Amino acid sequence: MARAIDGRRHDWHLDAIFYQLYVRGFQDSNGDGHGDLSGVIERLDYLADLGVTCLWLMPIFPSPRRDDGYDVSDFLAVDPSLGSLADLRRLIAAAHQRNLRIITDLVLGHTSSSHPWFQSARRDPDSPFHPYYVWSVDGRPYRQARVIFRDSECSNWSWDPGVGKYYWHRFYSHQPDLNYDHPPVQEEILAIMRFWLDLGLDGFRVDAVPYLFERDGTSCENLPATHDFCRRMRALIDADYPGRILLAEANQPLADLIAYFGAGDEFQMAFHFPLMTRLFLALGRRDSQPLRELLALQPALPPGCQWATFARNHDELTLEMVSEAEREELYRAYAGHPRMKHNLGIRRRLAPLLGHDRRRIQLLYSLLLALPGAPVLYYGDEIGMGDDIHRADRGTVRTPMQWSAQRNGGFSSADPRCLYQPLVSDHRYHYRHLNVEAQQQMPGSLLSWLQRRLRLRGADPLFSRGALHLPAADNRRVLALLRRWRERRLLLLHNLSGRPQVVRLDLPGLVGWRPLPIADDPAPQPRLGERRRGAGRRSRSRADQGGGGSAEAAGPGGDDWSDDRCDDRSPAPRPGPAPASAAAPARAVVSQPQPLAAIGSGPYRLQLQAYACLWLQLLPPAG
Repeated sequence: MARAIDGRRHDWHLDAIFYQLYVRGFQDSNGDGHGDLSGVIERLDYLADLGVTCLWLMPIFPSPRRDDGYDVSDFLAVDPSLGSLADLRRLIAAAHQRNLRIITDLVLGHTSSSHPWFQSARRDPDSPFHPYYVWSVDGRPYRQARVIFRDSECSNWSWDPGVGKYYWHRFYSHQPDLNYDHPPVQEEILAIMRFWLDLGLDGFRVDAVPYLFERDGTSCENLPATHDFCRRMRALIDADYPGRILLAEANQPLADLIAYFGAGDEFQMAFHFPLMTRLFLALGRRDSQPLRELLALQPALPPGCQWATFARNHDELTLEMVSEAEREELYRAYAGHPRMKHNLGIRRRLAPLLGHDRRRIQLLYSLLLALPGAPVLYYGDEIGMGDDIHRADRGTVRTPMQWSAQRNGGFSSADPRCLYQPLVSDHRYHYRHLNVEAQQQMPGSLLSWLQRRLRLRGADPLFSRGALHLPAADNRRVLALLRRWRERRLLLLHNLSGRPQVVRLDLPGLVGWRPLPIADDPAPQPRLGERRRGAGRRSRSRADQGGGGSAEAAGPGGDDWSDDRCDDRSPAPRPGPAPASAAAPARAVVSQPQPLAAIGSGPYRLQLQAYACLWLQLLPPAG
């Protein structure tokens, strides 16, 4: 069993690898068709073995579930369908014994309309809870605030006939916003934080931070009063719960997002929304420039702060903060059906977004793990799970976890008709062949590849704490990242193109250093006897090149590879022939990596296969 967590480490979040977990969809322990906290306990060994270090539990509060738990009806309890406070204590203790920390969502901007506070407030304007919410007699204030859920709501105000007033909501009309200008509301939230931290939670993912306060004549986002309250939350953590964290969800432009770190006195972490959209732009264009531009502008964070980097999560892939032209470009690249669009985003899982192409999936994961920050994985994406665009709202990406080829994918023993939601039925992602158990038995599976990369990253502080440099390169289809930590150097290369590429890098100060591939990965091959219908000789050769991002590299030498620098007329990459789970060899041969040619005084030339992700350790000159 893994060692228990070290409670003396207050900076653990700097090196963390997060795993976002939808409790209701993860593991059902009692056969009622709903995942629960006891089911999560049953799967802790899997999570510890995967290489993650912190579990993020989506909301576990009692809720009418009109927004999957983000509509909270009681902040001080566990939804009975998920378990009890005693179950949560058992989960925390069991996780800590395996060196896993646990955070959960703190939904602090609104309640459910069924919450006792709102029920009292709407019955009686003299109720002490009436000022807990934001009211208006005409629904006209704050008209400059945008409507976020445009597919569902036409206004941020809704009429309540009981009290004869409008109430304010930034999201669904059944989620009235709390009034943070009313001091008792702030005290309630701080008391809620204490309640859960006293149970042993390691922190919170704080939901929808920018929208806590309202002011006329503003967008009602990122207001100074919001930052003041964020500092109050952080002061509580620092004073009474050192080593616990606050992780901000603030989908904002980079300048506004960075402000939530404050001077190191607000959030220790924040989701890097701008990076997420740039990742998909770069992959869609097969051009590193969107990432290079963002990384070049990114300022240093205050000491003790860290980005939470991610590709997908439980919501739509949000495109609110990109330009209109970029939004249309991303829709064209990743949302080929109208049902894939939701609000201003795309409601798809990672594997379907990337065309079911194992090489592109691994390429994106490699980028995520190579960049600074603490990566966040979404449950099921480690095996390339699919989605169901015919489900309502965000349910498309919240289907049951696929553990095995057994009934209900090993998620539940219940009658399939009793599941909280059906499993994915698409044959490409069906649990009969795409599941954890199958991939654990295949050294070349996506799960096995990712597990090796996670362990490599988790064991090396260079990835989470090291400096980042972007070497000058002559080929925009290749993103080169030079990472530095103390005396160590890593060169991390990513071919964003579906064609082999040559790149020449300027690496001043590294003359005489020798790149050594960091790889223990068998090259993915199709399973014996597995052929996609209609796949011919060309499809087989593409798979044999290495569907999971294998790469070849050499120092200065002959030019016998495609030297396509950035020809936008190049054909778009096509999905590979094998499912994400199936790129596993019948036999795996792992060769001992050999150092490449030493770096010279001129440009250093490397050759990369299609969608290759090549990690190189740089060995200093002898003596």
